[in-house]
Amino acid sequence: MTETTGSTATPESGNPEGTDGAAETTAVEGDKKSGKQKKSGKRAKKGLFARMGLFYRQIIAELRKVVWPTRSELTNYTAVVVTFVVVVMAFVAGLDYGFSKLSLFVFG
Repeated sequence: MTETTGSTATPESGNPEGTDGAAETTAVEGDKKSGKQKKSGKRAKKGLFARMGLFYRQIIAELRKVVWPTRSELTNYTAVVVTFVVVVMAFVAGLDYGFSKLSLFVFG
């Protein structure tokens, strides 16, 4: 399995955003003389529910790319974070206690 990092490819197009010809225009058949242009059908405006469906399909596609930690890794990471937080709390509490005693000594 190959991983591509930073890819903005959509599952539907397979192309990065902005390179699939979104700015391409085609002449309207009846208006070739006037030069009126319209967007190609590939990137035409979709309805609300179609856009929401595309959004959720893209979310699911991105979540499938995530490398989820195992239970033992998750337990290990949690223990490291909790230990670090306790150490920082003890350090800050020590500083607070020291500064309070110092201020009582100075101001009395």
